[in-house]
Amino acid sequence: MISRILGFVRDMVFARIFGADAATDAFFVAFKIPNFLRRLFAEGAFSQAFVPVLTEYKEKKSERELKELIDQVAGTFGVVLLGISLSGVIAAPLLIMAFGPGFIDDAYKYELAVDMLRYTFPYLFFIALTAFAGGILNSFGKFAVPAFTPVFLNIVFISMAIYVSPQLDEPIMALAWAVFIAGAVQLVFQFPFLLKLKLLPIPKWGWKHPGVQKIKNLMLPAIIGSSVVQINLLFDTLIASFLITGSISWLYYSDRLVEFPLGLLGIALATVILPKLSRDHAKQSAEAFSSTMDWALRCALLVGLPAAVGLVMLAGPMLATLFYGGEFTSEDVYLSSLSLMAYSTGLMGFILVKVLAPGFYARQDTKTPVKIGIKAMIANMVLNVVFVTPLYLSDFKGAHTGLALATALSAYLNVWLLYRTLRKLGYYQPGKGWLKLFAQISISSLAMAGVLYWFNPPIETWLHWDAWMRVGNLALWIAVGFVTYVTTLLICGLKPKAFLFNKS
Repeated sequence: MISRILGFVRDMVFARIFGADAATDAFFVAFKIPNFLRRLFAEGAFSQAFVPVLTEYKEKKSERELKELIDQVAGTFGVVLLGISLSGVIAAPLLIMAFGPGFIDDAYKYELAVDMLRYTFPYLFFIALTAFAGGILNSFGKFAVPAFTPVFLNIVFISMAIYVSPQLDEPIMALAWAVFIAGAVQLVFQFPFLLKLKLLPIPKWGWKHPGVQKIKNLMLPAIIGSSVVQINLLFDTLIASFLITGSISWLYYSDRLVEFPLGLLGIALATVILPKLSRDHAKQSAEAFSSTMDWALRCALLVGLPAAVGLVMLAGPMLATLFYGGEFTSEDVYLSSLSLMAYSTGLMGFILVKVLAPGFYARQDTKTPVKIGIKAMIANMVLNVVFVTPLYLSDFKGAHTGLALATALSAYLNVWLLYRTLRKLGYYQPGKGWLKLFAQISISSLAMAGVLYWFNPPIETWLHWDAWMRVGNLALWIAVGFVTYVTTLLICGLKPKAFLFNKS
């Protein structure tokens, strides 16, 4: 929560100091490339492959063998990451051509993006090793430290934007430097906690180590299977680079608001259940495995559906409160709100992918999600063309909305295929009461939507208010929505005790 709130502060600073122009478009592309790879190597494929293997060693091997695995993975993974990072710095011009081809005809935007990528790409090295450290801590039940670590990213960003950017000829370059610095700070922060567990790695090259080989074999297919949403978002950026200036920034600001509940619930659930599912599988407890999955899916629905509805109903007010002012205009608020509403329709899909995928990775099954991921990606690409083309040809400024909607719909295809396969393979059996729970949550979400629709002031009023009026009213309407939702749930007979998590 602290990290996400500071993330909003960071984006408010970005919007007010830098706005939505060619420079911000260039930075967001330069940051998105290593950030995308971070999702693949850190939160995605590596974590999904490393944690089950680490858990297996923790449950079945000696402490010496566990420490040896950690040392060998640290050395091998570190060398590979260093090689990739150096290659990315050298190949920066080609990477910008590949991921932002629309920049090629704009010399200023292209050269600026290349310069910034050379500073941002090494972030991959630091943050992937940070995820490695976090995977160790999570496997030992130390969830708070890895969860708090991203706070430092936001602190560095805010500090560099406020204090360093005004001193530079090209102010946006301060953000590129911030990415590099923040990556190193996040990694070093976790060292004392690993040392306390006596698991601080002494890196050793161990390519032939059986545990390293097992992680590698699990990682390769998982790179696609665990990162479909991120690949879709990156593909959105590629197409958006051909749209009018500001499109990438509008997608970024709307995506940031969707990332708040996704990170708070989806990633948090995935982080908590993966070690538990891995233990259930190691102990060959099919009933406990299915029960853990069922609990996570119920929590996802309980919080995810009202969060999605709330984002749709308060899209304009949220963007106006957080970002409006300075270089961020009323038109930016309007155009960002279009993509925010589109992304929000897919929030449940994004969350459920995070919850369902560990059901495979905990069983060291990374091939099945690959097949599903490829289907979802193809669907996203087709939908991008279908939705964006008519909007682009009509000269509609909000053509980027089609990209957000395509991403949302492809996420639901991914969810359906993951769920159906889990059921078919017998990994998951839904518990009792799902129909009643769905009805309770749906009715409560509709009640909240109705209250916000009928009583929330129009966006023109929000833009007319000063900053503190917007903050006060946004807090009020979020509280009204929350109280309406919870009250309706209780009236419908929902019992909160049903959502307690069993760690054993």
